[in-house]
Amino acid sequence: MKKLVVLSGAGISAESGLKTFRDADGLWEGHSVTEVATPEGWRSNPELVLEFYNQRRKQALKAKPNKAHEILKELEAHFEVSIITQNVDDFHEKAGSSQVIHLHGQLFQSRSEKDETLIYDMDHWELKLGDLCEKGHQLRPNIVWFGEAVPMMDIAAKITQEADTLVIVGTSLVVYPAASLVHYVGNHVPIFIVDPHQPEISRRSNHHFIQEKATIGMVSLKEILLEKYA
Repeated sequence: MKKLVVLSGAGISAESGLKTFRDADGLWEGHSVTEVATPEGWRSNPELVLEFYNQRRKQALKAKPNKAHEILKELEAHFEVSIITQNVDDFHEKAGSSQVIHLHGQLFQSRSEKDETLIYDMDHWELKLGDLCEKGHQLRPNIVWFGEAVPMMDIAAKITQEADTLVIVGTSLVVYPAASLVHYVGNHVPIFIVDPHQPEISRRSNHHFIQEKATIGMVSLKEILLEKYA
């Protein structure tokens, strides 16, 4: 099977009802990114950060994968599909996709604030001050905040280098280092970009734009991929 690599972003989850900070002038529920998505924000007000992600989990539990997620699962019957997502929700997994790399962490995981190797799956929505890891340190969301290293980046780059086809869906390609992944594909590799707004990208003859939201654009893209690239 040919290797289909997918880079997904907030736009695909937005259609499932999850809000993104870029939808509201850089604010999430009235909070700036620096307040709720940086190490400095965590040190300044951990209770606010915990509550913010608690509400994100509650929101995610009420939502479900959409047609775009489902199509990516369906494509596994025809391609070796690897999804590299900037999203922290688990919609790709819920839709049934089998190979998912989370660049920015996972919403339903916590980790020690002192030892980043101590990661715990969460089967509930709430994380509180006083919830400790096995070494007695406070648990924080297992999210890669702005200003932190991206541990899965090297793995994602290797996967992207092996792509026969690259699909970019629901991402503005402005958040680095994730946006740099497009530079890891070979010059011969076709790139399909599904987004209502064309992201800034160095244009090549094998770039193909589908200016639709993910649920609509992925229907069209599936037909193209099966007809020409499977």
